[in-house]
Amino acid sequence: MSRRDDRRRRVEDAFADFQRAVSAALGAVAREHRALAIEHAKDMFEFTVRGMGVDKALQDVALKNATPFLTVDEKRLRNPRQAPLSMAEFTERLAQIKHDWQQSYHEWTTSGPDQLTALVNTVAAGPASWPHESWLGTPGTHDGSEGVPELWRIGTGVVTSAPEAAPFPVAVPLLDQAHLHISSTPDGRQHADTLVENLLLRVLSHFQPGLVHVHVWDVGQLTGSLPGLYPLTRAGLLTVHDPARLHELLDELSEHIRQVHTKVLVDGHLTVRAVSGEGRRTEPWRIAVLFGNRKALKEEHQQQLQRVARNGLACGVQLFIVDIPITINSPVETVSSRGDGTASCTMTGKHVTVTLDPALPRTLVPRACAAIADKREERRSRMSKFGDLLPEHMWTETSAAGVVAPVGFDDGEPVCVQLGDTSPHALIGGPSGSGKTNFLYAMLGSLCARYSPSELELYLLDFKEGVSFAQFAPGRKDPSWLPHARLVGVNVNTDREFGVALLRFLADEMRRRADAAKQHEVTKLEHLRAEDPSGRWPRIVAVIDEFQYLFGERDQVTAAATQLLEDVARRGRSQGIHLVLSSQDVSGIEGFWGKSAIFEQFTVRIALPKARRVLAEPANDAAVELPRWHAVINHESGVKPGNEICRIPDSTSKDTMDFLQRTLWKRDPGRAPGLFDGSKVPFLDALPDFLDLRPGDASPTVLLGQVIDVAGSAARVRFARTPGRNIAVIGSVVQDAAAVLGGAAASLGRQHEPHEAAFTLACLVDEAMPAALHLAKRLSADGHDASVIGIDGIRELLDRTAARLQSLNTGTADTPPSPHYLVLYGVDAAQTLLEQKDPTTRTSGVDSLRTVLKHGPENRTHVLGWWRGVQRLKACLPPGVYDDIGAWVAFDVQGKELLSLGPEQVMAWSPRPRRGLFFDRFEHSRPQVIIPFDTGEAS
Repeated sequence: MSRRDDRRRRVEDAFADFQRAVSAALGAVAREHRALAIEHAKDMFEFTVRGMGVDKALQDVALKNATPFLTVDEKRLRNPRQAPLSMAEFTERLAQIKHDWQQSYHEWTTSGPDQLTALVNTVAAGPASWPHESWLGTPGTHDGSEGVPELWRIGTGVVTSAPEAAPFPVAVPLLDQAHLHISSTPDGRQHADTLVENLLLRVLSHFQPGLVHVHVWDVGQLTGSLPGLYPLTRAGLLTVHDPARLHELLDELSEHIRQVHTKVLVDGHLTVRAVSGEGRRTEPWRIAVLFGNRKALKEEHQQQLQRVARNGLACGVQLFIVDIPITINSPVETVSSRGDGTASCTMTGKHVTVTLDPALPRTLVPRACAAIADKREERRSRMSKFGDLLPEHMWTETSAAGVVAPVGFDDGEPVCVQLGDTSPHALIGGPSGSGKTNFLYAMLGSLCARYSPSELELYLLDFKEGVSFAQFAPGRKDPSWLPHARLVGVNVNTDREFGVALLRFLADEMRRRADAAKQHEVTKLEHLRAEDPSGRWPRIVAVIDEFQYLFGERDQVTAAATQLLEDVARRGRSQGIHLVLSSQDVSGIEGFWGKSAIFEQFTVRIALPKARRVLAEPANDAAVELPRWHAVINHESGVKPGNEICRIPDSTSKDTMDFLQRTLWKRDPGRAPGLFDGSKVPFLDALPDFLDLRPGDASPTVLLGQVIDVAGSAARVRFARTPGRNIAVIGSVVQDAAAVLGGAAASLGRQHEPHEAAFTLACLVDEAMPAALHLAKRLSADGHDASVIGIDGIRELLDRTAARLQSLNTGTADTPPSPHYLVLYGVDAAQTLLEQKDPTTRTSGVDSLRTVLKHGPENRTHVLGWWRGVQRLKACLPPGVYDDIGAWVAFDVQGKELLSLGPEQVMAWSPRPRRGLFFDRFEHSRPQVIIPFDTGEAS
């Protein structure tokens, strides 16, 4: 290449470098400012060449690409396929350009700086460029909805080759635009620190407190960097990291970037800025300030820092790197600070001297930061109303892919709990008084307001004398109920079997849904709903409060509950069944924590103040210092980067959840939920199973009590004409025995027409007489033949009945067998009397009783008897033969005493007030716990 061609190429290339530099200084401004930026780039090129001289400019290898100034003819200067210009032609062209430069230079010196100042003020309004007197100490109010300043002032620039030119502001792009790399001379570090502090205060003072979080790492000192900003720490806006643990800071930033990509940058968005659009900034910026000592980082830290830099800007992560040599493959602005307070910048080039802004007043900086922290705390402590959790329109959401509900607020933004395929189950922890009930109300209210009962069903269970969910079922004062609730369990106390029953119900429902999914050749609820749009497949959320009591003992209940819980937790997600387990302290639940398959499924962790073992301790201790009315919401199995801290509104006071319930109930009450109240005895006459009984069945059903199950069904015994269809009640408490016998006789009477059946009530203990008389009165009122006898008539009753049964067996009876029920209160009280033998027949009353028990059921005669002990019952039966008592209910009897009458599972039985153990040897493989009915009988 000839010298002339080389000179020509350098002139051609000269302008582009200046154009890019000045355009960058002006930032990625709005489109209407582009033309002005290009014109000023031309001007700066011209007055620079004017100051250097044309000949020197031609020799400067830094000048490149003046293509924008070339005319159509002059394009031959850079087009090798066209004939080159002669030296005379080139000189003539250059002279013309020089003339134009001189004119443009004159225009620049008179108006350029003012235009630049106006432009910077336009794209960097407020604290981004204004003097500190107008903003320092006043917390910002911008939430990002009005745009983000594209430039941030760092100092004042002057053109060294144009001494008459006025100074102009110098600003750098930050936040979503570019990272900042600052290098300093040994005597310029103080000015570098000042630059960092000034920029941070400009950013912090521009935005609403909480939209910017600062992280500081200094390789040389544990504390002391940027001391004026330390008041921000109490509001969580400033975090100072250990100089020996840079990897932890970089890991935290990397994890944050990952979460933003997986949770925020969805639906095709590439940046958080694009997600926010014209609305409020949804994700706070995180500015990481790294102070070095002019030495390179370790190789692994270099690589990790480069990854953060490369991906951080799109996710709101900004790096300020001070005195750390590094090459970043990402937009970065470089400032070189000198000891005299001047600097040079990437954008301004070497012909512009930048005087950095002086340090802000030392006394005002901590005050300003304290004001920002106070404003942040004020926003965090502001009590959002329960109504803010509710949508504008009720029941508009679909639960096909899952359910999402806001439960609290962080700086006015809702924080949600999500239950779906990826986050199937939730674990809530918090000691007494931490606001657990309030949180549950907030979550349930938010869910029920968004999803209709056809989209969401609730099963609510509260252990340990809890009544948190009582209002969701109809009551005497408030007849309304929560339409989504299908089951409400309160005051469960020691009835751990009800928890097992709920889990068994969920497991059965899970299998039912899985079978339906197989028929439609799909695997998950979302697809099943698409294939079967006419079916009813709501999401199910089962909430068990104080669930640790379900695993409180090492027994069969715990074993069954653990097995069922593991099954539902592992497979329920795909069938739309979600568990929400709540506890004061989950640290000692061996049956739960010993099963990794259970533990891993509860990816949603909610920690209330002072909660233990809910988050991933000890690394995540966010709940330790959590203030009241707050919660940590974590969808990442409790690891620290997944924390979202929010304030929970008051959801339990009047006109909050109760008002929402009445509103939804009036809209569509649906079917009232089933209610299990462990503190109440079920009323026989209100039991659906009792009301469904009708005359006409040849094998009437005896109702003995309520089984502890989800349906609230009754314990049944079929009185078929087969051996052993007799019932024994075992225990010493009259009230329990009278309740079982009264419910059994009343249910039998409901299945017979008037005068069809005979009831003989033998009261052999005085304490039972009121109950016997009350039952006789009830049966008589229904048209049945009911008589009451005392202990003096028992022998004659048994002998007469036995004789009739023998005649029926031999075929000598003159009438066919008719229903006859012997209700015996306290049989063992007449044991001595019954053991006496008749002198004539040489038989005793015990023999007659055994005959009635053995042959009565085949002839429609059944015994419903009460014995006050197991041994006393055995004394009335043939030695070692207990088949004539086909069903029994035991109360205050230890399990080991019942072993001869039932299966091995009876060994685990320990008596409880108003609870009985029921076993039917012809129907059951294991006994059931039942609650005797309230029949209205006097005890």
